[in-house]
Amino acid sequence: MTMQTLNAKMANAIRFLSADAVQKAKSGHPGMPLGMADVATVLFTRFLKFDASAPRWADRDRFVLSAGHGSMLLYSLGYLLGYSDITLDEVKNFRQLHAKTAGHPEYGHVSLAETTTGPLGQGITNAVGFALAEKMLAARYGTDAVDHFTYVIAGDGCLMEGISQEAIAMAGHWKLNKLIVLWDDNSICIDGDVALATSEDQHARFRAAGWNTLAVDGHDQDAVAAAIEAAQKSDKPTMIACKTVIGFGAPTLAGTEKTHGAPLGDTELAGMRDKLGWPHAPFEIPEDVLSAWRAAGARGAAARAVWEARVAALPADVKAAFDAALSGALPQGWDAGLTALKEKAIAEKTKVATRKASQMALEVIVPALPTIVGGSADLTHSNLTVTKDMTSVLPDAMGGNYIHYGVREHGMASVMNGLALHGGFIPYGGTFLVFTDYARPAIRMAALMGIRTIYVMTHDSIGLGEDGPTHQPVEHVASLRAMPNLLVFRPADIVETAECWQISLENATGPSLLALSRQNLPCLRDDASVNLSAKGAYVLSETDGARDVTLLASGSEVEIALKARDLLAAKGVKAAVVSMPCWELFDAQPVAYRKAVLGDAPRVAVEALSTFGWDRYTGLDGAVIGMTGFGASAPAEKLYELFGITADAVAAKAEELVKA
Repeated sequence: MTMQTLNAKMANAIRFLSADAVQKAKSGHPGMPLGMADVATVLFTRFLKFDASAPRWADRDRFVLSAGHGSMLLYSLGYLLGYSDITLDEVKNFRQLHAKTAGHPEYGHVSLAETTTGPLGQGITNAVGFALAEKMLAARYGTDAVDHFTYVIAGDGCLMEGISQEAIAMAGHWKLNKLIVLWDDNSICIDGDVALATSEDQHARFRAAGWNTLAVDGHDQDAVAAAIEAAQKSDKPTMIACKTVIGFGAPTLAGTEKTHGAPLGDTELAGMRDKLGWPHAPFEIPEDVLSAWRAAGARGAAARAVWEARVAALPADVKAAFDAALSGALPQGWDAGLTALKEKAIAEKTKVATRKASQMALEVIVPALPTIVGGSADLTHSNLTVTKDMTSVLPDAMGGNYIHYGVREHGMASVMNGLALHGGFIPYGGTFLVFTDYARPAIRMAALMGIRTIYVMTHDSIGLGEDGPTHQPVEHVASLRAMPNLLVFRPADIVETAECWQISLENATGPSLLALSRQNLPCLRDDASVNLSAKGAYVLSETDGARDVTLLASGSEVEIALKARDLLAAKGVKAAVVSMPCWELFDAQPVAYRKAVLGDAPRVAVEALSTFGWDRYTGLDGAVIGMTGFGASAPAEKLYELFGITADAVAAKAEELVKA
């Protein structure tokens, strides 16, 4: 058998494993795996640096299947290459309950999935984060420790999504020459010919963003190999347009949208076996083909051993720092600066906006955490996300720790996911809270994957004032609180802000979001010996004796609740005040604690945001004071008066409940 014949059979092994698995599941997307099998064969057997026996080797090349609907391509590769977590039984159980082979590749389910993909455009943008992380780590620790490529298979859908423009613009600007995108240029989308929806010149588009572009026949393995070789030598990121036939090999359906998202059917599969000369039963791989694939899966072991020797020979301090960065662990005593900040703030009764308090926290966090990397979507000096110790990450100076993402909220959040997934960094990024709408899909992916990313979202309520309702978030915190595995913090003062930063950094199993004020807020706490925000809610001011009413608030409205307490006290009404910086953490507390905090008395909640959701804490007999519509353009104090979010209004409602 010639090598060319063997390579063709290796590609067909991908095709039939993929098509047979989709057929057995009666669900899935066979078209892309069939079309890109030749490209994948070339990439994994000739170029990709990996070791199937050590799937998380730090200097492996990263492979991102941005077109995640074609997940059977990934699973077929995993089995053929010998990844222990993708067995033939897992392939046969594609899309079934408890199978690792989910409908779309999920991070943490199979080791070959570097990130969860499926929502189109996320994968290619995560890949920019991977490539950025590689370049930044190489600048810090040297190419003996960090020297690998990031490869992406992307489809027309990935390139149509708006986030892809943000991705390619950032990659071109940062000169991420170790990023190589293999575009499945098959001219088909779900509705039919892509010409129905777009007439873009993708080559011109990528080149305009600073990319190198190439075009090949995606079924000519040698041509694909030559293109990848050229891309590896480029001083720019490279897009290789691989002209393919969707559903390649299907006798009557190839080249049509009918192969995209449905099983081929028994008759079509039988015809495909005849056409491609594959006489084997479903899930049967000839020994010579499987052996060739397994050899490809093992060939990276030697490169890994060489890399391990290089890392072992690094100067002791460099190696220690590199190992610490990859571990993701926080260094001993990293939070000492936060403790000092809180004590000083209490002593001096520091009154600052919580966005400023966040910056003050970062001033002591950044020197203590070499792995932290910040950024903003062009709002650095509004979000206050930079500190005096930070330096910019620039195309030709990648050793810094502050990223200028430009006005690209969605791209920023998705790149942050790539940075976190790659390893070596703890990313945070900022914009206005109202623009979490632009970043939401990537925030959701971080929550789904359970990765540590931190969002610094400022101008958190109608309290931002004059910019008006377009910039005043009303429903945003409520909707973010509804997202599973996302910790949403709305701190009331500088002490709570520092506490929330500590919790966010210690939360290694999911993202955290800090909603921070524009307006100055007084220091309300008089003791910071215990991180009370870690319980999600706590009694900030208790009554002497039984409560008549309990006032609940978060963020800037905790001050209002305290003023209402004083107004009520003057009338003989005993009001306790509960600060609730994080609902998710409070809901995780034991029932006894939650009951003790909320008390048995009537409850009034106040928040200068949507009232949605607060009734879970106030009960049907309680009351919620907040926003039921959009804001307006005026100074903050005028808006609070206009919408009745005042201490007088809270006190009046509390009196009403007490007398009821």
